[in-house]
Amino acid sequence: MTTQTNSSSGSCCGSCGSGATVDVEGIGVTTTYKVNGMTCGHCESSVSQEISALDGVTAVKAVAKTGEVTVTSAAPLEEAAVRAAVDEAGYELVGRA
Repeated sequence: MTTQTNSSSGSCCGSCGSGATVDVEGIGVTTTYKVNGMTCGHCESSVSQEISALDGVTAVKAVAKTGEVTVTSAAPLEEAAVRAAVDEAGYELVGRA
């Protein structure tokens, strides 16, 4: 399974890539969260990397344009853990979408 994210919005730092997707083959529980503050591919990458480090996460797709982050995991994640990962990346978890 391969997913891609495209960001056509302006850059917050000038070091944007083509988007951010962390995909580690697998299936499981999929949850979509709303995140404030993402504006570009670099933002998507930062959030994706932090969330993908959580135990059980198999895929992360962050989309700055919509502010949504879709997370697939082996089992449901504790929202507090997701919030901490998003905070570590420098953004704000609003809640589930």
